[in-house]
Amino acid sequence: MGEWAQCRSRKASSSHGWSAYGGQVLGAYYPHQDPSGSSSGSAVAVSIGLALGSIGTETSGSIVNPAERSNVVGIKPTLGLTSRDMVIPISLRQDTVGPIGRTVKDAAYMLTAIAGKDTFDNWTSTQPYDVSPSYVKSCNHLGLKGARVGVPRNGIDYYLDGSTKPVMAAFEKALQTVRDAGARVIEEANFSSFDPPAFARNSSVVLDTDFVAGLSNYLSILLTNPNNVHNLQDVVHFTKADPREEHPDRDTYVWDRQLSRNISDSSPESWAAYESNLLMGGEQGIIGALDRHKLDALIMPTFTSFHLPAIAGLPIVSVPLGFYPAQTPLTMNLKKTMVSIAPNIPFGISFVGRKWSEEKLISLAYAFEQRTMIRRKMKPYIRPTFELSDQLEPTADTPYKLKVRYRPPVMHHPRFAQRILQKAMGNLFSVRNWVSSVFGYAHSPL
Repeated sequence: MGEWAQCRSRKASSSHGWSAYGGQVLGAYYPHQDPSGSSSGSAVAVSIGLALGSIGTETSGSIVNPAERSNVVGIKPTLGLTSRDMVIPISLRQDTVGPIGRTVKDAAYMLTAIAGKDTFDNWTSTQPYDVSPSYVKSCNHLGLKGARVGVPRNGIDYYLDGSTKPVMAAFEKALQTVRDAGARVIEEANFSSFDPPAFARNSSVVLDTDFVAGLSNYLSILLTNPNNVHNLQDVVHFTKADPREEHPDRDTYVWDRQLSRNISDSSPESWAAYESNLLMGGEQGIIGALDRHKLDALIMPTFTSFHLPAIAGLPIVSVPLGFYPAQTPLTMNLKKTMVSIAPNIPFGISFVGRKWSEEKLISLAYAFEQRTMIRRKMKPYIRPTFELSDQLEPTADTPYKLKVRYRPPVMHHPRFAQRILQKAMGNLFSVRNWVSSVFGYAHSPL
C-alpha cells in the first residue's frame, strides 16, 4: 500500500507503492515497473499468486488503477456498500473498500463477504439491502446479451495522448467483442458537462478538509498511540524527524497545503465544492448519460474511468483488456525511479454504473472476461520464489503462525470471513501496522 494512499507528497516527489515500513513495491510485468496505486501491493500480490485475493481502498482510482497494471480484476464498490471502520480516512465522502482478484468470480466472492451494514460506519446504513446479495450469482456467461452499454467519448478523449494509442486500439476491439456477445453499444453517450480542471479543484478542497478532520478523529479513538501523534501537524513533525520517511526527498507538500487552508470539512467552501462535484459526477456526468440513453452501464478504458465515480460514489468493475506491444518506448514515472509504460505492461477496461448496480456490472464484466480471457495471454516476468506454507510454523493456540506476519487461512463461513476481512482493513494506510489476510478459496486457475 502506498503510504498515506499517495496523499502526502507532490507527484514528482513520490512513487506509487512506497512506504517507510515496507519499502518500494514493484509491478511484475516489466523490470522496475510502476505498480500504480495506492493499493499497489494488494494488486501485485494477487497477480503473482502470493494471495488468492486481497483488499484495496479507493478514494480516486486506488483499486482499479493498480488492478489494471497487475492484470487482475478490481471492484470499486458503491460508497456505503462496504464498511470503512478503522481505515484511516482520506475522505469519508469518497473512500471505499473493495476486492482485488485474479478473476471476476474471485472478486465477487470477496465482495459478497465484505459487503453489508456496519454500525461503526453510518454510510453503510444507506444501502438498500437487509442481506447483501450473493454477487457470485451474477457471474453469467450471457451477461452481455441484451445489455445497453454506452461509450462516453468526451470523458475518454480528454485523457488521450500518444502513449494511449495501444489502449484505445484494444478498447475499440473490445467494443466489437461486446457487440458480438449480444449487447448494444451506444456511441457518444457523452457527459452533458465534463470539466476535469473544475472537479480537480473541488476535489482538492474536499479531500484536504476531509483528511484533516478524519485523521484527527481516527487518532483520537486509538487504544494506544506510542508516538503521541494526535493530528496532522503531529504527523508532519514525526515524518520530518524520522529518517525512514525519506524527507525531504519525499516531501510533505500535500499535507502543508491541507494545513494552510484553515477551513473545516463542514465549512461552506468545502460543502460547496462537494455539492458541485456530486452534480458533475451524477446528473451532468455518469447518471445523466445512463438515464438519457437508458443504459445498463458505461464502458471505458480503466485509466479514464475512475474520476467521476470517485466524486459521485459510484461503482466500477475493472477487468484486463490488453498489454503494451513489444515496440512500446519506455516512459518513466515523474520521480524517474520506475517504468510507467513499457512492453507487456497490462491495461484494463471498466464497467461503470449507478449506485448499488454491482450485480449488473459484475454480470457484464464476467461475460466479457470469459469471452476474452486476457489475463492468460501474458505472464509476469517474475514469479514467487517461496511457498506461503514454507513460512508457517505451529503455535500453541493456532495450528500455524506465519513467520511473515500474515493471518492463517481460516475463512470457512461467509460471516466469519466478513469479520476477518473487516479486521484486515484496520490501519490499511498505516506505515506501522500491517495486518494481511490469506484467502482460503479460489475459483479458477487463472
